[in-house]
Formats: sequence, C-alpha cells, structure tokens
Amino acid sequence: MLIPTVKLTVNASGAAAAARQGDVVVIVDVIDMSTTLEAALDAGAIAVYGAAPDHASPPVEIDPAEIGFAAGKLAVEKGAGVVLVAEPRVGTDAQRLSRITAVSAGLAKAGAKIEAVLPNIGAETPKLFDMQGNVVIAATATGGVAFDAAVKAGAPAVLTGTVARTMRKKGPAPARAAAARAVERAGSLRTGITVVAASGNSLEDILAAEYITRLIMEEYLS
Repeated sequence: MLIPTVKLTVNASGAAAAARQGDVVVIVDVIDMSTTLEAALDAGAIAVYGAAPDHASPPVEIDPAEIGFAAGKLAVEKGAGVVLVAEPRVGTDAQRLSRITAVSAGLAKAGAKIEAVLPNIGAETPKLFDMQGNVVIAATATGGVAFDAAVKAGAPAVLTGTVARTMRKKGPAPARAAAARAVERAGSLRTGITVVAASGNSLEDILAAEYITRLIMEEYLS
C-alpha cells in the first residue's frame, strides 16, 4: 500500500502540526491513555476518542466540548452509551467528572448517556465495566490533550496505539494492530502518517512511538 510519508513527532504541538499537514495522526501514550483505549477496543468498544481535561493549557488549540459532542453524536446514532475514562486514578466518579466538565457538556448537547466513569489504568480498565458496544472517551492530561489538539487542527483521522500488552494482545501484537490501523486509514484517505509520542518527557512514549513507526516502514513500505 502506498503511504507517501511516515513521520515521528512528540507532544500536542507536534500532533497539531501533523494534523495541519493532512496526516493521519496516531497518539501513543503508553501509561496509560492509549493502552486503556487499546484495551477498550479489545473489549468491544465501537469507537474510542481522546479529549483534554478542563485544566489543560497546551500551546495549541483544543476543544474538549467538541470531542464530547462528536463522540456523543456517534453514540446516539448507534444507540450506544458512552464510557468516560478520566483522572485521578484513585478517587471518586464525582472527582473525575469535576475535571472534565467540557467533555460532559458536549455529551449533554448531543443527548448521549454516560454509562460509566472509570479511572485511566491501562489494560485493566475494561475489567471495571463492560465496554462492549459503547463509545469510550479518555479525557487525560497527556494523550487526551494530544488527541484533542490533532482533532482541533483538522486531522483527517486521529487514532491511538500502544506497545503494552492487553487482555487479548501480547508481545508485538498491540504495536502491529496500531500500525495496521494507521496504514489502513491512511491508505483509504490517501494521506501520510505521523506517529506522536504524547509526551516528549516520557521515554516509554518515545520508544513506543518509534517502534510503531518502524513497524509501519518495515512491514508496509518495504
């Protein structure tokens, strides 16, 4: 499959720049946002999104209310509920909801029903609630912000990926799944791909994003 470019970058600002270039953007936040969402897909979620929490202030534009509205609209169209994933990891649902009021407002505008509010704990998250047939939004301070920034900047598609194992994927399988999703979407849209390490200060994100980038280049472009 012909993919014109495959690039690697970091942070919400890198995600926004890739979006403005018209690339499919793949957000990698291993601990834990993108791992949580990979596990959600394994558990049968029909779609996954990232969004910024209320306190986020990246150097690029974000719009978590619009993410909430888009996800909520899809949920209503599909007759599905919405599962919110938020922080703190240790705390109450009320504490988590208090930090993502913009996302919640978008969901309310769409008329979507919140089925559960869960902590952002990676592969274990789906053990807390059955995500089958639901839309999942991870409103988190790093991966969620980068996802939000890419959407706001006009990316044709924003995906997530991880190298961490989930209940259904082990070894290189999670990374291969991320690479395959990115290539399929970029091929259908006739765009390039940019893989984004959600935090330039996170070695695990950088190494994971580099690994996924290499997989795309070696397995699909060679």
